[in-house]
Amino acid sequence: MATKTAPTTARLKDLYNTKYAAELKKELKLTNPHQVPKLHKIVINIGLGRAQGDKKMMEVSTNTIRKITGQQPVQTTAKQSIAGFKLREGTKIGLKVTLRDDRMYEFLDRLITIVLPRVRDFHGVKAKAFDANGNYSLGLPDQSVFPELTFEETTTLHGLQIVMVIDNTTPDNSKALLTKFGMPFEKEKK
Repeated sequence: MATKTAPTTARLKDLYNTKYAAELKKELKLTNPHQVPKLHKIVINIGLGRAQGDKKMMEVSTNTIRKITGQQPVQTTAKQSIAGFKLREGTKIGLKVTLRDDRMYEFLDRLITIVLPRVRDFHGVKAKAFDANGNYSLGLPDQSVFPELTFEETTTLHGLQIVMVIDNTTPDNSKALLTKFGMPFEKEKK
């Protein structure tokens, strides 16, 4: 007879629920537990504007996103025609994936502990990449830093954009949350 195993949760999700949320509430002097910043979703985007007609580039990018996230990406299309960019409405111009819940926390854990330290000449991520709502954007110049990809899969280089959507009110609270998760922000110059 097979034994049942307890469902496991992502390490960062478990830490947030048991430890970080209470610490952030105290550190940020928040009165309501619903004011504590919380990671809502992570959106990973690859723009393929240069390679509009290149089917191989679309296949390589689809494979990259599928391997690093564990989800099938959605193709994005141009909403309007722009002659200056040689772009027509309806043309496939990119790929995106939205991660939520356990997959989101697992991806963030791998990004912080494995991927970012592998980036060449890495001195930390920019501390000013927050928008007015507290969401954080991070761009990677190429996909070769992900350990899930083999050398052959990284011969056609392309960058990707990672946006962390945080339920929150200010960029300072979002930075406090990402710092708790271990995001290596660059040192401020004095």
